[in-house]
Amino acid sequence: MQQVVKISTPRHNVLVDITKEVEHVVNQSGINTGLVNVYVQGATAGIMIQENWDESVQNDVVTLFKKLIPEGVWEHDAQDNNGDSHLKAGIVGPSETIPLINGKMGLSTWQNIFLCEFDGPRDERRIVVSLFETGK
Repeated sequence: MQQVVKISTPRHNVLVDITKEVEHVVNQSGINTGLVNVYVQGATAGIMIQENWDESVQNDVVTLFKKLIPEGVWEHDAQDNNGDSHLKAGIVGPSETIPLINGKMGLSTWQNIFLCEFDGPRDERRIVVSLFETGK
């Protein structure tokens, strides 16, 4: 089973919690045991599993990337001024895979799935959620 989830992002350099949207697709699938892959289409965004207790970790991720990969100093900036966005997305990567255990994602209490937006705001980011059944 595969479904595309569309997410709007509010600003440049933000982590958006998409766990509930992915859970909805998992619940629709009826798959009990397997894998769910969450993949963002686009070269300036990524998918990350991270702590969900409060926004401090997400803010720290954004702050870290701003310090490591500053804006406006990259060769690609001559094309469309988002060289840093491409580098951040490349480090995070476009996908995460989570086991399905008894019909639920095998995330721990403090883990959620985040869309990492490095080139927003965007009216629409497309997240491909693919489910694979591995047993009955």
